[in-house]
Amino acid sequence: MHAKPVVQALLFSACLLAMSAPLRAQSTLTQTPQQLQKTQGNDAGAAARRGFAEFVQHQIQAHAGNLPDGFPLDVADVQDLKDASIGYGFPVYTVDPKDIVAGRSDFSAMAKPTGTWRFVIDLKHRPIGLATVEKINGAWQTVAYGAAGLSKDVDALSRFHGNADHSNLRFIRVYQARSDFLEVASANGAVRFAPLQSARESLLLQQRANKSGGNANDSAGGLLDASQFAESLRAAVKANLANYR
Repeated sequence: MHAKPVVQALLFSACLLAMSAPLRAQSTLTQTPQQLQKTQGNDAGAAARRGFAEFVQHQIQAHAGNLPDGFPLDVADVQDLKDASIGYGFPVYTVDPKDIVAGRSDFSAMAKPTGTWRFVIDLKHRPIGLATVEKINGAWQTVAYGAAGLSKDVDALSRFHGNADHSNLRFIRVYQARSDFLEVASANGAVRFAPLQSARESLLLQQRANKSGGNANDSAGGLLDASQFAESLRAAVKANLANYR
């Protein structure tokens, strides 16, 4: 007797579901790049927190009372993970090596998002590593933990140069030069770069500065113009590309 209203209700619900999918897709398409990045960050962050909770539970169950050799995070005992949490995240940008070799000068404009996000893992206000999150088959997943040294480097520079939500910063990795940079945009729109430890070592920035009688971190609180490392970066990319031929 009541079958018809029930069927009508089910059909109405199905229509709503069918309509909602394209609406969600359309809302994503109409977002500005800043809004899209915020949406991605929220989704990637949720995945990072879920993944880390599972990681902590597994490690505590599998390694109670000891720390395995080569453990990817900077903790003294796996039990310390109970007090750790996922902190702020940032998208990873990179630059096409062809653009660097070709001598294009605008390093900032050349940087494009890779689709990867990394999140600082915090233990009592101390960075202990990074969680790497990528979208696989349409779903965000944590794919790696580690980079304890990099997490400390990023955190220290972000605290020094970043604004409240780190929106003036971009993390740029040039894979072919094994070099990481933190791009810093000032309030007036000027852009400069803080070379992270990998770039300072790979590009020999400190040694070059010593030869010229300066310091790799002298200018503007450790910030450099792209022109100050462009040649070193180009040489490193060329050398590494040659090694793979």
